[in-house]
Amino acid sequence: MEQTVKAEDKQPPMYAAVWRWHFYAGIIFAPFLIILALSGAVYLFKPQIESALYGHLYEVDKVGEKRLSLVELTERVKEKYPHDSVVSVTLEKEANRTVKIGMMDKGEMVFAFVNPYTGKVQGALRADENWTEIAKKIHSELLIGGTAANRFVELAACWGFILLATGLYLWWPRQSFSVLGTFWPRWRAKKRLAWRDWHAVTGIWLSIGILLLIVTGMPWTGVMGEVINRVATATNTGYPPFAFSFGPKPESKVVTKEVAQDVPWAAEQLPVPSVRKRKAAPLSLDEVYAIAEAKKVKKPFTISLPQGPKGVFTVATSKTKPWDNATLHIDQYSGRVLSDVRFSDYGALAKAITIGIAFHEGRLFGLANQLVNLVFCLGLVFLCVSGFVMWRKRKPKDGFGAPARVKDPQAAKTVWGGMIAAAVVMPLFALSLAAIWLFDRFVVQKIPSIRRFLAA
Repeated sequence: MEQTVKAEDKQPPMYAAVWRWHFYAGIIFAPFLIILALSGAVYLFKPQIESALYGHLYEVDKVGEKRLSLVELTERVKEKYPHDSVVSVTLEKEANRTVKIGMMDKGEMVFAFVNPYTGKVQGALRADENWTEIAKKIHSELLIGGTAANRFVELAACWGFILLATGLYLWWPRQSFSVLGTFWPRWRAKKRLAWRDWHAVTGIWLSIGILLLIVTGMPWTGVMGEVINRVATATNTGYPPFAFSFGPKPESKVVTKEVAQDVPWAAEQLPVPSVRKRKAAPLSLDEVYAIAEAKKVKKPFTISLPQGPKGVFTVATSKTKPWDNATLHIDQYSGRVLSDVRFSDYGALAKAITIGIAFHEGRLFGLANQLVNLVFCLGLVFLCVSGFVMWRKRKPKDGFGAPARVKDPQAAKTVWGGMIAAAVVMPLFALSLAAIWLFDRFVVQKIPSIRRFLAA
């Protein structure tokens, strides 16, 4: 333990203070960042994985000359699953794809896949049994689900940003500059130095990409995502007020993401209008499909059925290229388009976020996007693993191996100032920072054994 402290004493106070934060952030959050990186890497290849696993559901054996009506296709599904209620219909752009019909079964979403040429129901798949959706749930909720898990994922992402920032500071050359060890690892270095080089060099080459993944994932988070939504609304950089063709902004408190599927991020908070004049019979799915085609909504898109007599049909597409995003609310009786929001209507912030989400999911520029993001994900895993190896190699047998607390008050205040600045931008990170301060002040500093163990 004394040798470790002596080695640390040789470092400038500011370096040692940043290293201590980098160390503890890595020890606590690296395991969760590995989970996020691996689950995200799986979800990147959602199209390929689902095609391989569920091709018998997704594709037809033979493309016919004429497609059956959506009404007839939904009736075929209702005949096979009489106890489930149809809530959505998804149409793909490829001619050999089945029509996906969403149903609710005792509160759980189930998708049936029907041949659009023959009407044959090729099977069904529960949403929670789809392997890519399981990977998505691990990625967003650590599989266990719930608000607490989602918040912890967001917290790990926040600390991932801190790890990048502190890591870049530690990497920055302070004495003589050399390409080896800075931009390229020293091949003949001893084991511990070699691990340091690979850790630092990998971090510098992939830092921008990993940062992009963190930033583009933030709009989905519970706390930061809500902040981004409020900023977009307050600055009129989200969905546009003029999107409502039916007149004044509706008083409805229901937002689009609560009643429809495949809704673009920028339209999730779009208020859902209510139908005012009711007629005897609502539109058929085929009539709604014709409206979507007339409005040039590009496939794949999903038609979500009205919820109740005052509800509306919602046509939405978010799985295409960002500039093809569309969200339409349609009067279920008259067929009037009550709101029509496209990518070109988005404000600057919503456009940037929509493009960022497409990049995050690997949809922005095809297979190349998937492969680039895969490199970033695997690189993040390597950074976490190599950091762990470096810690184990320097950890003494009788101690935790943490960098010692810096005694220089100016260095400590400067680093805390940087952390507080980051906390202003990331509210959940601010709470964790307050918890760290309380733990240090009232536990670590009060219990000598813990203080010695943590080198505090």
